[in-house]
Amino acid sequence: MDTVLTLLASGLVEAIQPVNLMMIVLGCSIGLLIGAMPGLGSVNGVAILLPITFLVPPTAAIIFLAAIYYGAMYGGAISSITLGIPGASTAVATVFDGRPLAQAGKADKALTAAAVASFIGGTISVVLFTLFAPPLAEFALKFGPPEEFALMVLAFATFIGLGGDDIPKTIFSILIGLVLAAVGLDIISGKPRLIFGDISGFLHGVNFLVLAIGIYGIGEMLWTLEQTQGRVTVHKVKMSFSRLLHNLQDVRQYIGTTSLGSAIGYFVGTLPAAGATPASLMSYGLAKTFSRDPDSFGKGNIAGVAAPEAGNNAASTGSMLPMITLGIPGSPTTAILLGGMIIWGLRPGPLLFSEHPDFVWGLIGSLYIANFVTLLINLAFIPLFVRVLTMPFTILAPVIFVLCIVGGYAPTQTMHDVWLMFLFGIAGYLLRKLNYPVAPAVLAIVLGPLAERSLRQSLLASQGDPLIFVERPLSAVCIAIAVLLACYPLIRKFRRRRS
Repeated sequence: MDTVLTLLASGLVEAIQPVNLMMIVLGCSIGLLIGAMPGLGSVNGVAILLPITFLVPPTAAIIFLAAIYYGAMYGGAISSITLGIPGASTAVATVFDGRPLAQAGKADKALTAAAVASFIGGTISVVLFTLFAPPLAEFALKFGPPEEFALMVLAFATFIGLGGDDIPKTIFSILIGLVLAAVGLDIISGKPRLIFGDISGFLHGVNFLVLAIGIYGIGEMLWTLEQTQGRVTVHKVKMSFSRLLHNLQDVRQYIGTTSLGSAIGYFVGTLPAAGATPASLMSYGLAKTFSRDPDSFGKGNIAGVAAPEAGNNAASTGSMLPMITLGIPGSPTTAILLGGMIIWGLRPGPLLFSEHPDFVWGLIGSLYIANFVTLLINLAFIPLFVRVLTMPFTILAPVIFVLCIVGGYAPTQTMHDVWLMFLFGIAGYLLRKLNYPVAPAVLAIVLGPLAERSLRQSLLASQGDPLIFVERPLSAVCIAIAVLLACYPLIRKFRRRRS
């Protein structure tokens, strides 16, 4: 323990060197803007800025890119809360309760909760990273395809809570999302499937951001225009230092949810190729499942903002664990970081801790500082963010429309996805009119490909024997928990009827 503290102290000293500290502040600021731009995200931001880092030493370069990653994790919450458009897939769950809070004139409360939850999630994950890096890396190696599929089943089980008491509609929404996730090329044979005849645009599948922006951008705008018949009121938010302090005092309302989301996010982040998106979705689902008032989720529950934000920030740190200790990227962004490290002559793996301790502990120390810097920047700019909501809707609607088009075009740079985004917007609007939950469909399209890949790899390895999922201890435990979570709403509803 003393050795770890000594190494961490040396890492903090390395991180506060003028060049490294400047890289942290600059990276967090740029990451905040990148995350807030729909369709851009941390992956594109880190990839675009990677060549710039050759102007500074390797340690400062990785610190800069890691700070961008950190800032982008929160940046997605800004557009999710203020405009209802997820800046990245990691922030889609933040829309569910963040947008209703903004419409109720509580955008500052939602933004403050997102900032504080991100800070708590980041802090918990960095501490866990520091203390348990080697054993957790070894544990993550035990997760093969059966365990990954069981984890996805566990995530799907939390979807039952996302649809309230209307379980049939929730299941229908999940199935729609899984069908859309199957569009494209078969992962085993490579043959096209569900491409609606011979439409080449569907060969690359349905991009998640196209679906999310269509439903929560275009669909939300159509719904608002219909409900208000053009007479849209401005969501005025009073912002002052005393109100900020009051919002900070509300942390005790969601500290338990935030801690749970942080632990789940960090664990999921350590799994190779899992990433922050499943972590944020699972954090939101479990927060609702175990909430005393699950019906308030989706209508402006502050815990519905804190849980996914804590989850995605914790996962961003957790995904660096397999990258540094095993050389296996835990997310698409860390895959780019891994490439940068190799370019700079740093070979990730167990020997990295002994051969380049200054680099490793300097990076870990920078995560502590980046976490604190990001919190300060976020809280300082909340008054600027909430001013977006004071714009008349006649100005805001065209801005949202343009951002949706840019966000729909950016991932693949094809007009096919732009037209598809409009179709999803209309579909989301109709589903909302019919009172169908769209959240499970959006979440299912994210986890669908991951679940399918793990399922088919497992069945190929077992020659089609499904018992492989219950014969392995880790996968059996995950499936058992998933069954309990799926049955929990039914048990609660039965007990409510009896009482």
